Amino acid sequence: MPQSDGGYVSLGGGGGGGGPNSIYNSTTEPQSGSKSVMETVKRVIGTAIGAQDKHALLERNGTGAQPYIVSASTNFRDRDKTGKSTNARMPSAPAHTAEEARLLGAMPVDPMDDIELRSVQLQYPNQRGSIVGSCDLRRVPTDKGDILVAVQGDTTKPAIVTYHDLGLNYASSFAGFFNFPTMRSLLDNFCVYHVNAPGQEEGAPTFPEDYVYPTFDELGSQLLFVMTHFNLKSIIGFGVGAGANILARFALANPDKVGALCLINCSSTAAGWIEWGYQLLNTRNLRTKGMTQGVLDYLMWHHFGRNPEERNLDLVQLYKSNFERSINPVNLAMLIDAYIKRTDLNIARTPSGSPQTSAPSLKMPVLNITGALSPHIDDTVTFNGRLIPEKTNWMKISDCGLVLEEQPGKLAEAFRLFLQGEGYGKC
Repeated sequence: MPQSDGGYVSLGGGGGGGGPNSIYNSTTEPQSGSKSVMETVKRVIGTAIGAQDKHALLERNGTGAQPYIVSASTNFRDRDKTGKSTNARMPSAPAHTAEEARLLGAMPVDPMDDIELRSVQLQYPNQRGSIVGSCDLRRVPTDKGDILVAVQGDTTKPAIVTYHDLGLNYASSFAGFFNFPTMRSLLDNFCVYHVNAPGQEEGAPTFPEDYVYPTFDELGSQLLFVMTHFNLKSIIGFGVGAGANILARFALANPDKVGALCLINCSSTAAGWIEWGYQLLNTRNLRTKGMTQGVLDYLMWHHFGRNPEERNLDLVQLYKSNFERSINPVNLAMLIDAYIKRTDLNIARTPSGSPQTSAPSLKMPVLNITGALSPHIDDTVTFNGRLIPEKTNWMKISDCGLVLEEQPGKLAEAFRLFLQGEGYGKC
């Protein structure tokens, strides 16, 4: 190929054919001989492929353009007749930000559609601590000592009495749920009385060793003192776990003072051997060592079921921090000891038309709720089988173990509809 047409010759191999080491020379210059274009291309391709040399082939045209490097591993079949690559991919191309890509045109950018905000609704944040500041704390004297009651709302409105579960108190158990937007609107028509079990509030002093903690029947009887203190004629019970069992006992003993019950993870039977053994070990550790990892794991299982970290890690960390810092371990051990010593509710479903048995059931409407991932599903099923069908609704809410925290919207809507069905039309 003429030199003016851009032919090349190796410097190390002599004039035309080149020596055996000519393919290792990295410097070339135009050849003065006469070769066709196809012969030159075939020679270059054959040299690169046959030798499998890792060195680059330097090419340039006869017009003095800038040289460019062609890797030996490049697939020459991906090039057109002019030698340019038909593959648009650039493995070594630098990564660009979105702004640089838009300026350089490295990627197509779809224009964003304008969005018109037609209606914006203000919602209150679901703050957990705000319930503490909005409550009026009262010490109510009972025959077994004073108990703390937090009053939330207008005392002239119908009363809802709440009772918490093991390891919790009124603030840690109900703060998130009663600050949910649906429940906030519900509080416009009700007054909530959050009852704390003795010694379970935050910062509570440790009971002396000779203190006799009330039984669950006696804890239920304390609600009479609460109703008398606040001059309440009838209440709506809202309990979780151990608190649900206490409210059920109070409703059995005072059916004329309870208009309706919403009970979550309620057990109506005595403690089984496995539960009794685990909880007995927990109470021993709480009295001697405080909140150990074993007690903490059992409380997390009691409230959330298995693998709660996979559903909501932040919520799990919040509850673990509450168990470790906010609860008096000795007082909690006394409450757990009373819980495993609970007696059977001794209720039974009476079929329609049959004579009344010696074990009556709850006479008021009951909303019996559990979570699909809760470890207490069987307890709620047993409890539901001992209630009057016409006055009972059993619900299993999906994708949650601790219903109040993981599905507050579904629980709030179910509770609102339940109250509307019982004649509270404005809720």
